[in-house]
Amino acid sequence: MRKLFAAVALLAAAGCSVSAGADDGRQTVVVGYQSKTINTVTAGTLLRGLGYLEKRLGDRYRVEWQDYDTGAPITAKMVAGKIDIGSMGDYPLLINASRTQGVPSARTELVSVTGYNLRGGLNSVVVPPSSDVRTLAGLKGKKVSASSGSAGHGTLVQALERAGLDPATDVEVVNQQPPVGASALQSGNVQGYAQFVAWPGLLVFRNQARLVYDGSALGVPTFHGVVVRQAYAKEHPDVLQAFLQAQIDATTYLHEHPVEAAEAVAKATGLPPEVVYLYNGRDGIASFDVTVKPQLLEALQHDEKYLKIIGTDFTDVDVTRFANDSYIRKAYGASYDAGAASTVNAARITGTDEACGTTVSDPAKAGELWLAGEDRLRPAATPTCLLRQIAAATSGGRTVRAAYVPDAATGTHWFADRCVWVRDPAAGENERFAPFTTPDGAQAYVKEHPRARIVGYDEALKAAAGELKAAAGELKAAAGELKAAAGGASR
Repeated sequence: MRKLFAAVALLAAAGCSVSAGADDGRQTVVVGYQSKTINTVTAGTLLRGLGYLEKRLGDRYRVEWQDYDTGAPITAKMVAGKIDIGSMGDYPLLINASRTQGVPSARTELVSVTGYNLRGGLNSVVVPPSSDVRTLAGLKGKKVSASSGSAGHGTLVQALERAGLDPATDVEVVNQQPPVGASALQSGNVQGYAQFVAWPGLLVFRNQARLVYDGSALGVPTFHGVVVRQAYAKEHPDVLQAFLQAQIDATTYLHEHPVEAAEAVAKATGLPPEVVYLYNGRDGIASFDVTVKPQLLEALQHDEKYLKIIGTDFTDVDVTRFANDSYIRKAYGASYDAGAASTVNAARITGTDEACGTTVSDPAKAGELWLAGEDRLRPAATPTCLLRQIAAATSGGRTVRAAYVPDAATGTHWFADRCVWVRDPAAGENERFAPFTTPDGAQAYVKEHPRARIVGYDEALKAAAGELKAAAGELKAAAGELKAAAGGASR
């Protein structure tokens, strides 16, 4: 198979893109991307929609965008010399390197990152809403849909191992493309679904699935990045520099206009904007940063072990040779090292919490409320404050489009009404409600906090509203006492 890849690549690659030679004399640069894999939007969907690459290339080139559901077909076309630049997740990146490293004309390099999550929160495992499975161990003996060799597949294998299950024998992994697997979950042909951004969030948002495993529980970084055919980069450095500068531009736009970016990506992909924003919004599950960080390269080296378990025809990759940050370093400028060293999300939730009357400053607790008819989200300082905002808005007849809150243990942002909530009367006034993406996270908290108990979302909302009402009453009473005292003093 590897010899066949080599032969195809040698025949197809003649120094510049196979698609070169347009009728108008311009050469065509071919970019492979995954429109619905929204962690790659700054090198794909959003970049394409903004037109930044075309503007930077001017009249010299035509850009041909090729859209796929996973990274596998992008790699196959890069091997054949039919795609020049591509974006994909960490496991597919390793497969890409493995497939091309033995073919000089097809060899690829990792040149930038699109988005990442240092804990692994971009990948998840979900089950049908009515399933009796509450933890990953409950999937023993069941069928789980995953795209073979994907980041979602890799997360599933690692998580099963940690749960004490044998990925090869205790669970039947069904190799399916994300949309096919989603349909299989709905029909009951599979009992679990392990995928990457944004599929789990989409199914949960549509009430077609329930989160049973949050990839952040692994604590292993996951990311998506950009690869280029090495030969193409050497012969067309101007194209690659234009691409990377355009990617930086798109990343800046995403940071500065997260709602507009989410709406644009939603329109292009058919995904709900509320789902896009979950991952790509302020303090979303993904942090967008083009720099190649050492933690991400270490994660690639860690992932190789699991690719050998789940993949076929995979050979060791020299990650240090595969990653080449010289191009993005040039495009980024003098502050590159500082950028690569930082893991602070450039798109932070800031502002003043209307319900609690406090400044929003802690990203580990901050959430947001998106009300119908508003194009800006309302910041919340803590999950408890967010519940109070929701209660106040709904009692006033407003409709909630989405409310986002971070898991109290992993920090993964999730839909507030899909979280498992814990009420802890021993916590501070604005800290009494703690959300978790999965039941096991909530149970672990309750075990460590004797007075805490798991409550339903509606109960949490009602209790938070009651506390808000009580606080307002106390404030009103205090104001009355102050007024009375002032009146007495005047006499």
